Amino acid sequence: MPIKSVLIVDDSPTERYFLTELLTKNGFAVTQAENAEEAVNVLRGGIPDLILLDVVMPGQNGFQLTRQLSKDPVTQAVPIIICTSKNQQTDRIWALRQGARDYVTKPVKGDELLEKIAAIG
Repeated sequence: MPIKSVLIVDDSPTERYFLTELLTKNGFAVTQAENAEEAVNVLRGGIPDLILLDVVMPGQNGFQLTRQLSKDPVTQAVPIIICTSKNQQTDRIWALRQGARDYVTKPVKGDELLEKIAAIG
């Protein structure tokens, strides 16, 4: 299934802006959430084709949300790409064990992210 819609979950307005600009310029429909709680509310209104998810956020972190979404029958088929400043190999392994499909470190390189999205979709 080609990826057309993306939910960006990041507490940084700058990151959300950068990712939204990148994705909309490349033909994706984008919705945003500032944290895990808001993301869950957004998902009640419709399921995107892909979720880009930060790890370090207030409240529930990205690893916890990834685990929650990957166990929920409604959202478990939605691929998640973690976009984070956490660049340790253990973080990458943990993200994949929680259910993420891929992992990108910040600052996000636009071409790299688009390649990863294309590989999933």
